[in-house]
Order: sequence, then C-alpha cells, then structure tokens
Amino acid sequence: MTATGPVHGTWEPAPAARWEDAFLSGNGRHGVLVFGDPDDDRVIVTQHTLVRPNGGEQARPPRLAAQLADVQDRLLAGEPDAAERLTDGRPLQWVQPFHPAFQIRLRRPRGRTDGYRRAVDFTTGEVTATTADRTSRVFVSRADDVIVQHVTGTTGLDLGITLDHRLPGAPSGLGIGHGTLLTPEGALLSLRARYPGSDRACTGVTLVAVTGGSTGLVPPGVRVTGAEAVLLLTRVRRHTGELDVTAEAHELRDLLTDGQPYDTLLARHLDRHRTAYERVTLDLAAAPAARALPGSRLLERPAEPALLERLFAAGRYHLLSASGLNPPRLTGLWTGDWDTAWSGAFTNDANVNLQTASAAAAALPEVTEACAALVQRQLGDWRENARAVFGARGAVAPAHSDGESGLSYHFSREYPLHLWTAGADWLLKPLVDHDETRGGRDPRTAAALAEVAAFYEDFLTRTDADGRLVIVPSYSPENRPANGGWGAVNAAMDLSAARHALRTAAEYHPGPDADRWRALADRLPPHRINADGALAEWAWPGLDDTYDHRHLSHLYGVWPLDEINPYDTPELAAAAHRALELRGAENDSAHGHLHHALVAARLRDGERVAAALAHVLDGDFFHASLMSAHYPNRDVYNADAAHTLPAVLVEALVQSTPDRLVLLPAPPSALGTGRLHGVRTRFGAELDLDWAPGGARAVLRPSRTLRIDLWTSSGARPLDLVAGEDHVLTLETW
Repeated sequence: MTATGPVHGTWEPAPAARWEDAFLSGNGRHGVLVFGDPDDDRVIVTQHTLVRPNGGEQARPPRLAAQLADVQDRLLAGEPDAAERLTDGRPLQWVQPFHPAFQIRLRRPRGRTDGYRRAVDFTTGEVTATTADRTSRVFVSRADDVIVQHVTGTTGLDLGITLDHRLPGAPSGLGIGHGTLLTPEGALLSLRARYPGSDRACTGVTLVAVTGGSTGLVPPGVRVTGAEAVLLLTRVRRHTGELDVTAEAHELRDLLTDGQPYDTLLARHLDRHRTAYERVTLDLAAAPAARALPGSRLLERPAEPALLERLFAAGRYHLLSASGLNPPRLTGLWTGDWDTAWSGAFTNDANVNLQTASAAAAALPEVTEACAALVQRQLGDWRENARAVFGARGAVAPAHSDGESGLSYHFSREYPLHLWTAGADWLLKPLVDHDETRGGRDPRTAAALAEVAAFYEDFLTRTDADGRLVIVPSYSPENRPANGGWGAVNAAMDLSAARHALRTAAEYHPGPDADRWRALADRLPPHRINADGALAEWAWPGLDDTYDHRHLSHLYGVWPLDEINPYDTPELAAAAHRALELRGAENDSAHGHLHHALVAARLRDGERVAAALAHVLDGDFFHASLMSAHYPNRDVYNADAAHTLPAVLVEALVQSTPDRLVLLPAPPSALGTGRLHGVRTRFGAELDLDWAPGGARAVLRPSRTLRIDLWTSSGARPLDLVAGEDHVLTLETW
C-alpha cells in the first residue's frame, strides 16, 4: 500500500458549466448540485418528494382478474400473443416525474479568480469553492435535514441573493410566488411553485443570516453589502394548499444556536455521515500523482487504479447521500432538469436493486433502511395490485414508482409490466441480506414475505403435463421470446423469485405455513437448458431466447440469489455462464454492463468482470461530478453506473452466504494489488482483505460462532469461527 492511501473526494480547477458536472451533496431527503462559480454561485436544490402531478396520483391498477383464467388457458394452449389481451386498453402512463425545486443564486461584482478550486469531500459531504478572496461551503445535514451554505471573504462580501425557479424544462404554467422579508438575522426568502392545474405545490424557504455589513430588499431577493460572512439555511416541502412559511422560518431560526452555527451544524451532521462513509474503504495502491489529478483528468485514464479507487469512493458517497426517505431514483437524488428521463422513477425491474447492490456487504444499512421504508409505505398498494390484476391475496410490486404510489399502472402492450410477479421478491432480497448480515430478522420484512407467499398460494394454480406448477402469464423484464409474445410462460426470473420468496417466507415463519409454502416451492419446475447449452430465459418448451438485450433477468438465480452457483449447482452454473456469453449489450446501457459484471463475478469469471468494467470506464459514462450517465458519451444523467460500480468491485473480491465465504473469486487484472477494509459478510463477520501477486491475507472479525465453507482458488475447506475472536487467513496464491 502507498503511504497516503486513496483519495476520499474529488476536485476540479474550474466551475461547472453544466448541471451534470455540478458536485453533489445530500442527506437522503434533500439534495444539492453545486456549480461553484464565485461570481454567480448557483446551488440547485432537490428533494425526494418532488414529483409533478400528471394524473398518476389518481391512477389505479387495471382490474383484470375476471379475464385472467381465459388468458391463462390461451397461453397454455399455445397462443403466443394471448397475454397482450390482458389489459383494459389504456395507453401507457408514466409515473409522476421527479423534478428540481429551484436554484439558490448568489451573484457578486466580478471578483478575483486566482487560486480557484472546486472540491467535494466524501468524508464530510461538503462541497467547497475557493478563490483568493472568497470561500463557499455547502452540505446537506443528515442530523437536521437542512441545506447549509456558508460564504466568507477576505474583504467585505457584496452579494445579490435570490431563489430562482428558472431551470431547464420548467413548465410555463407554474404558479410562482416569491416572498422576501428582512429579519433580525438578515432576511427570509421563500419561493412557491404551484403545479399547473393542481392544488399541489412545493415551497422552499431560505433563512439568510448575515454577519456584519447591511442587508436590503431587492425583490425578489436581497442585497448584502460589506458582510464578513453569510449563512443560508434552506428546506423544501411538497404540500397541498399553502405552506406556513412562518413556522418553517421558526424551525430554521432555531438552528442558529450559537456564534458558530455552521461548525455546530456540521459537527452534528458528521456524527452520522462520516461514521457511515468510513466503514468500508478500497485501496488499490495507486500512484500518488494519479490520485492528485482532478476527476475530469483522471477519467481520461481508464486504466489507472486511482480511477477505480475514486469511483468506488464516489459511488459509496453518492449512494449514501441519495438514501434516506427513499433509496436512489434513476438519477439518485439529483436533477437539474424538469424533463427527467423515464420520469426519474424508482425502476424496480433492475435499476433500484443494481444501485443498492453494495448496501449489505459495503456496510450501508442506511441504504437498506431507505429500501425498507419505501416498501412499507407502499405495501398497501402492492396488495391492491394483487387483487386487481390477479384476483389474489398478498402483494405484487410495481415495476415503476414515483415514491408516492406503489400501484401498478405503468404498462403497455410492448411493456406488460403489470404482469410481472417477481418484483416483490426482487425488492425484499436486499432486506433479507441485511438481516443475515446483522443476525436478526426484521418483523417488517417477515410480514412482507408472508404477503408475497400468500400471493403465490393464490396465483400458482395451473400445472403442466407433468403436474408441475406453471407461472402464467409470465414476464421477463423487458424482453420477449424470439418466437413469442411479450407475456409468456415460466420466465426464469419468475420461477427463481417464486421459489426464493416461498422458501424465505418459510424460514421467517416456521410452522404449518412454512410446510405449505415449501411444498408449493418444490412443485415449481426446474430451469431449462436450451439447444445452445445456455440457461433459457423461459423454461417453457418451445420458447426461443432473444439474446441481444440489456437486461439479464433470467440470471436472477445467479445474482442476487444463490440458487445457481459453481459450488452447489455446477451444471446450472455452466449453463448460466453460457447464457452470459451469448448475451448482447443491446443499446449499451451502463446498467446492462454492470449487471453483466455482477453475474460474471458470481460465476468466477474475472475476465468478463474486467471487460464489463472496461466498457463503462472506456465509454465516457462519467461526468466530472463522478455521477454517471445511462449511455456512452455522457448521454442521459443516470446513477446506475455510479452506484453499482462499488458492488461489482466487492463481488469480484469477496462473496458470502450465511454458510460460505469466497475470497478473490473473480478479481480483474486491474486489481493486482490492494486492500478492501470493513466488508460485512452474510454470516456475521467483518472482513479486511489484503492481496498482491502471489498471495493474500484476510482478517475475519466474527460476531457469531459457526462453521462455514471457505472457498479460494485452491478449493474448499471448512472454517470454524468463534464470536469475538479474530481469525487470520493466508492464501499463498490466488
């Protein structure tokens, strides 16, 4: 290892010219995008609940239960397009789109620009912009749920301060109302944006506390002259009717508790943020000169270990910052445009789980709790989906959500997402992983699993000629058989999800229910291996695979499940590997490449992990902010690559189940030397791993006494662990 260690932040020598390059901070509820221009200091404010009404708030799932039996009959009789009739004929409706609130603008007469540096510190969440005569610091407090900006200068500060809603794509019909008031601290600014044709609105309130100088009204903002320092505290609410701005101002004023409120607020925030961020670190022994580069320059050197170090650190930072009230959206917690791609939704058929894939192993329970909170808020809607579409008890998750509604109404003929039944298991799997990691079962997860099992009891009523249960209709997001319709029979993902949900629910609920659920799971058919020797995307005979697709839904049994693996099911693992070899990249989306890498890591294929990473690192997917894009050449702002990359690196180095540990299963050649510190395993131990050519060393700190199987490149052996006793493992080769 090098003496200095990896960099926990990034920097640029110039302000951001595009909002996509703005540095980010967030607390899982509020977020900011900071441009860092000292003469026109812009901070775009976002908040997880800000979604624009588009009719989705009244949309309900289609009531199709009465038609279900007929469609099942037709599909089983060989009508390939029968499922396309299982609709109420409505056009595709997107969920309510996520949007920014406004930008805080601080303008000053042109000042000095020498000594400029823009930086974000991942350990603190602070974004700073400095020149020879001015410093601005911004963070979003996890403790007080407030955006904090502090500006100081070597000479008197002259600033014009406004809240400005004029961002790209802002609807012309927004009902904008500004409020400006001088206060003993300085001033109070508010901005209300009422959505066109709605009684819903969002309102931001900013308390401006000025040290020295004078403050005057210049509607819609204020002018500060000759000040030593200016502190801004901002919150945003989405609401119906009018917001009590006075009450909001009192809450903000209460945060000004002493003569150094910025330092006090930061200290409270660091108790939560820094503790979480520093739990896990990755050191790849990168060259100090590369570590010192600004992010935009480092991105030009995709082979540099320093780039993977920084993207790993940035990914954990951004994932933590985007998770709180909700897990991350397609754009994390950030956007600078009202026309957010794909509504900035929670896309449950791949993206949410890919982005949060590192939560358990990389020690971010805050992320898992955000996932759990979203599930709990929407479980009632999941029940309505099951009743309306399938006439069943229990719960069915939607493929898309805006965070308010969990109802399944986003679907069309080409995307019959209302027929997808695997979503609940997919979303509950990270919560189960978390329970295994901490060694306790969350009653909320247990209750949700029981509801999913109840759905399968009612839904799994059809059988094939061999008496096996049939999942019909069945949907593999977002693909179709080469010779079939969009809704088919026995999609591999649906089979794996049903088996896993039933068996996991049985583990959480021992007794008569468990016996019944296990028996149901045992009646599901096995996976099918097709004529190409690959695990088929549909287990129903006669359905041919469509290989060139961005999703890898059929390999759900490999990752994130443990149903198919090289240790217990080598023949199925070989078939899954063949399926991975045959899979195309379709439209070259980042999530497709990194999903490919996660599956490859589980199948011990380091070359494929390296190739998938190279597609992303060489494809210009990352902005200077180290937030990512959906497509190459930084096309469409999207958090998939940024948030998923840490999970890929962890999976390539360490994998675990409740009774197995795999060390260095698929390390790419770029990870020739390094140290991964603080990883959590699903059998209840923390792990530090050091490796270099010719050998490796792992230190396990178990919290439970148990026996596990240890797998390395040399094979397998049993390993006995004792709670509270460190265990050191040495590998001579890997």
